[in-house]
Amino acid sequence: MGEYLWYIPNTVEAGHRGDDTRDGWGTLDHLTELAHAVEDHGWGGALLGTGWGRPDTFTVAASLAARTTTFKPLVAIRPGYWHPANFASATATLDQLSRGRVLVNIVSGLDSAASYGDGEFDQSRRYGRTREFLQLARRLWTEEKVTFHGEHYRVTDSTVRPRPWGADEGRHPRLYFGGASAAAERVAAEEADVQLFWGEPLDGIAERIDRLRTLTGTVERKHQPLEFGLRVTTVVRDTTEEAWRDAEEKVAQMAQQGAKDPEAFQRRTAVGQRRLLDLTARGEVLDSCLYTEPGRYGGGGAGTTWLVGSAQDVAHALERYRALGVTHFVLSDTPYQREIARVGGQLLPLLRQPAPTTTAPTIATATETATAIETASEVPA
Repeated sequence: MGEYLWYIPNTVEAGHRGDDTRDGWGTLDHLTELAHAVEDHGWGGALLGTGWGRPDTFTVAASLAARTTTFKPLVAIRPGYWHPANFASATATLDQLSRGRVLVNIVSGLDSAASYGDGEFDQSRRYGRTREFLQLARRLWTEEKVTFHGEHYRVTDSTVRPRPWGADEGRHPRLYFGGASAAAERVAAEEADVQLFWGEPLDGIAERIDRLRTLTGTVERKHQPLEFGLRVTTVVRDTTEEAWRDAEEKVAQMAQQGAKDPEAFQRRTAVGQRRLLDLTARGEVLDSCLYTEPGRYGGGGAGTTWLVGSAQDVAHALERYRALGVTHFVLSDTPYQREIARVGGQLLPLLRQPAPTTTAPTIATATETATAIETASEVPA
C-alpha cells in the first residue's frame, strides 16, 4: 500500500501556480475547505508548503487537524527555523492530539534565511546540521533524558512529553526528505523514512533509487528500509487530447505572463532543480507523458515537469514509477480545489486497483526495471 497525498500551497497570495481562486487565501475557512475536499475525494492528506513570508506550517497543520478526521498534514519544516528539541516536542504533541496523523517533510534548501536568523549558508554544513537534527529528533521521540552534544546542536537530560502517538509500539511521525546532491542523499540514506523525488524520467529515478539503496548499506542504516516518493504535477483530463490542449495553454500563459513563482528562482542553483531544468535538452515529452516545457517558463520544483494525459495515461505513468519502488505520491494541479476532486475521482481509483500478477523473474535493480519497462513499451501492440 502506498500513500496518496495532495498539495496545499499554504500562501496568503492569490494566483499560486496559476490557481484562479481569488478569495480566501490564507484564511482558515479556505484551508479547511481544501482539507475537507482532500478527505472527501480519497486522498490521505496533503503537503503544506513552507517558506518565509508564508503562514507557519505547524500552526496551519494543527488547525486543520482539529477540523478534520482522517486528513494527514505533511508538514514542511526547515532545520534552520526550528531547534530539534522544539520540533520534536511540537511534532509529538500534534501527533498525539491527532491520533497519529502527522507526517513531516524536512527541507534543507535555502530560503530567506536571513529573515529568520539562519546564518548557515554553506551547503555541506547545512546537510550536516540536518543529519544532527533528524538524529536528535528520533532520539527525543524514543528515549528518556537524552544528552546530545553535536557540532550544531546540544541538549542535556532532555525528555519530550507527550511522546508521539503509538510510541510504545515503536511508531513515530514519518520523516520525508528531498535533495539530489551527494550530501543530501547521504542524509536520506542515514536518517529519512521517505526520499522524495521531483518529476524526473524513469531512468533518472531508477538511477537514484539504486544509488540510495546501495548507500543505505554503506552508511549502516539503523532504521527501517528507506522508501521512495514522487512529488509531481499531474494534468489529468477526460481525454488525452483535452489534457495536452490544457497543458499547452497553461504553458503559453506562463510564457506570456513571465514567471511569478519566487521559489523557482531560489531553487535554480539546487542540484535537484538543475536536473529538472536540464531535461528540456532531451525533448518536450519524455517517457510516455512527462512534459518538460513548464521549466522553460518559470515552473519550479514540482511545477517544473508535469505528467499529462487522461486518467489512464497518468495512472500508467505512475505505475511505471511504482514498479521502480516508488510508493508515496504527492500530486497536484490548479485550480487546487477543483483538481482535488477531478484527480481524486478519476486517477486514484485506478492507482488503487490490485497490481496485475506476473510470472516474470525478479529484476535486481531499479535501473534494470526501468530498462525492461522501456523495452516493453517499444514492442508493437
